Amino acid sequence: MIHRTTPLAFLLCAAAALSLPGMAQADPTPALLPAQQFKLHCAVAFAQVAAAQARGDARAMAYPPLAQRGREYFVRASAGATNGTGLTQDRLKALLEAEATAMSRDGTLYDSMPLCMKSLEASGL
Repeated sequence: MIHRTTPLAFLLCAAAALSLPGMAQADPTPALLPAQQFKLHCAVAFAQVAAAQARGDARAMAYPPLAQRGREYFVRASAGATNGTGLTQDRLKALLEAEATAMSRDGTLYDSMPLCMKSLEASGL
């Protein structure tokens, strides 16, 4: 019996430990699955790269145009995070803003783009 519950307990602890950067620990936020967190991270990355592409930023221009595909990915990732979790639109907005702030502060935007581009391709968009 212990062997069956141990992986579940590990996954629950890992999901709690993988909260989005900047999220207040005292704030009661419904738990998001790591896949949902990853998709929200990529959604923010796509939004930032699309904005940089609109400004003509050379580094952003190395990626395919993300204005339309990135926007649809963003919508789907947001819906996936709110459907069935109880996450409110206000809390989702706060999570997305915190993620954008963390990416800007840490300078990690382009570090995450290779995996995010694979996720975009896998989404079929």
